[in-house]
Order: sequence, then C-alpha cells, then structure tokens
Amino acid sequence: MSTKFFTNENENTLLSKIEGIFKHRNIHFFDALVGYFRASGYFRIRPFVEKASEIRILVGINIDELVFEANKRGLLFIEDPAKSRDDFFEEIKNNIQEAEYDKEVEEGMFGLISDLATGKIKIKVHPKQNLHAKIYIFREEEKHNHGYGSVITGSSNLTDNGLSRNFEFNVELRDNTDIDFATEI
Repeated sequence: MSTKFFTNENENTLLSKIEGIFKHRNIHFFDALVGYFRASGYFRIRPFVEKASEIRILVGINIDELVFEANKRGLLFIEDPAKSRDDFFEEIKNNIQEAEYDKEVEEGMFGLISDLATGKIKIKVHPKQNLHAKIYIFREEEKHNHGYGSVITGSSNLTDNGLSRNFEFNVELRDNTDIDFATEI
C-alpha cells in the first residue's frame, strides 16, 4: 500500500525523509515550526540541512538548555565576534573536560554555534509559547510549477526521539499549494 504517511517504523523515519529530501532536491530554504526543539535533534539533521542556505526554526513551547546557551552565545558573536568566539570555545572546552560529552555532542555544539554566529540558522521562540504544531518546510531557491519542495507535518518534534525513535504519525505533501500555505502561515 502506497501512502504519504509515515510513522518512524523501520527505515521510514522523519530523519530518513529529511536526508532523502536534501539528497535528491536542491533545497535552499529549510523552515521548522515545532513545539519542542532539542540540540540532539539539530545534531542529527545538521549533516543534511547544512546544504540549505537559510534555516529558520520557530519553537512554540520549549528548547533545551544547550540550544538556549548556543543561541545566547551566537547572538553575542555579533557584538564582538573574536572575543565571543574565544570565550565561548574556552568555556566549551572546560565544559567538555568536566562533563560527559561525547564527540558527537562536542561537534554538534560547535556546528550549532557556528551556524548561529554566521546567521545560517535563526532560532526564535514563539512569543505566546503555546504553539504545539510540527511543520517542516523544504523549498528550492526558485519557485516553479514542477514541485519546488515539500512540507512534512505530523507529531514529530525536532528532537532525537521525534526524528527516529518515537512512534510518530507524519505526512509529506509535495503540492505547491500546500508548501505555499505552510510557508505563509
């Protein structure tokens, strides 16, 4: 049975969908609107989404401490990039030496900070903080009538569990009208 729905069972995960979209399309814009955002989720998708020129994440309910700190540090880079970078890397080095970070977390943090500092990724928390929707929008740079991207919506938050571990219920839509509607909203 062919369907647009997927549930994170076997290899049919949100993570594999994101990987496939970036592997087979020339995605320029990646937008995510999620209730919960965890650094672990960004670490998992970064190898794929780094191909996008612009990444925007709007969080409706909660972000973890790693993302909060990274975002705060990324904003500080704008005021004094050299000093902020040096201070941050020294602090991260100390934290890594004292904490139970693994190499993936270390590399993920450096990547997240770099993406925030360069403006490649923008993370905002919805002002009302009661937004629980989960929408992932993938768009090519130029809109055309032959399917210029896709939108995934469902129950998966941008977390490690939401990407591949939890039983989730999602659907991928590829019609331009669906992409336009999701982007506009």
